[in-house]
Amino acid sequence: MKITAIHSAVVPIASEIRNAYIDFSKMNASVVAVVTDVVRDGKRVVGYGFNSNGRYAQAGLLAERFIPRIMEAPAASHVNESGTNLDPQRIWALAMANEKPGGHGERSVAVGVLDMAVWDAVAKIEGKPLYRVLAERYNEGEADDKVFVYAAGGYYYPGKNVQALQDEMRKYLDLGYSVVKMKIGGESLADDLRRIDAVIDVVGSPRKVAVDANGRFDLQTALEYAKALVPYGLFWYEEAGDPLDFELQAELAGVYEGAMATGENLFSMQDARNLMRYGGMRHDRDWLQFDCALSYGLVEYMRTLEMLKEHGWSARRCIPHGGHQLSLNIAAGLGLGGNESYPDVFQPFGGFADNTPVEDSHVRMPDVPGIGFEAKAPLYRVMKSLAS
Repeated sequence: MKITAIHSAVVPIASEIRNAYIDFSKMNASVVAVVTDVVRDGKRVVGYGFNSNGRYAQAGLLAERFIPRIMEAPAASHVNESGTNLDPQRIWALAMANEKPGGHGERSVAVGVLDMAVWDAVAKIEGKPLYRVLAERYNEGEADDKVFVYAAGGYYYPGKNVQALQDEMRKYLDLGYSVVKMKIGGESLADDLRRIDAVIDVVGSPRKVAVDANGRFDLQTALEYAKALVPYGLFWYEEAGDPLDFELQAELAGVYEGAMATGENLFSMQDARNLMRYGGMRHDRDWLQFDCALSYGLVEYMRTLEMLKEHGWSARRCIPHGGHQLSLNIAAGLGLGGNESYPDVFQPFGGFADNTPVEDSHVRMPDVPGIGFEAKAPLYRVMKSLAS
């Protein structure tokens, strides 16, 4: 058993949408295929991976460092001790060989793409959905039969008025979502409050509306928004300031009584640990959004979960960023609190398996070996072209 090839490509996911900090007019993503010599049901096992939206493709890092390290290593170093499957931890260590600690920016994305593909292959070799593999290996066999998901949208868009924002949210409700998220910080506070009021009118309760500033605010602005948002009782107030400004986050916690969320732009266990130490996050109400596909993959994410446990946090307070099927499998298999969902944007990567209904903001897991990409036809068409 061995990895015979790793292929990489760059796929555009550009659109005219923007949040408070960036637009997505040049956005792209890396896609990889990890080809093995294993055959299941008459087909060669290929694991697929991609990086979440919000960070660009990592073609250079993949081609220059991480793929060569894996492919130049002895084939025996790819597999577990019994030789029955690939070993994600060993392959991760091969990819990270000779890398200095710190600097968790873009390389964490490249490694996360590869790690996703390896786990997809591992579950396919076992002939099981990944969430089942994870539950059996790390969660005493216990897996959730359904996962909470919320609809992430409410982006700023040229010519998009309040009526269009409301129409978007009605669409999400019609799809089966009961909790939605919208962007703030791209307009004035007064305008954003009008937009929030309009969304609440559609959804029916502020407790089912989350808002996301995408790290735009300085401390003064973050606090101004917090004071204005407290009376609403929103689902959460997300990423008010720079993701590494733990002092801002801690001061915000002293003013904002409602739930806060952050973490999607922290890319290592060490950074997540600093958030726990210095960010003032409260484990009785706040939410953590670390995205394994951007932060060195599931191997590192499990280290983060262990660290959170040591700090008194339940995995149920984790709702990962990214809206992809890997985090959905992790949520079901390791008992997280849910997963983000992108019903409209970042296609074909956003969303879950085809013909998977959303019922009261919950989805059930498809019985498909691996992560389940093969059950999402538009995405699988992109992926399988890499291995053909």
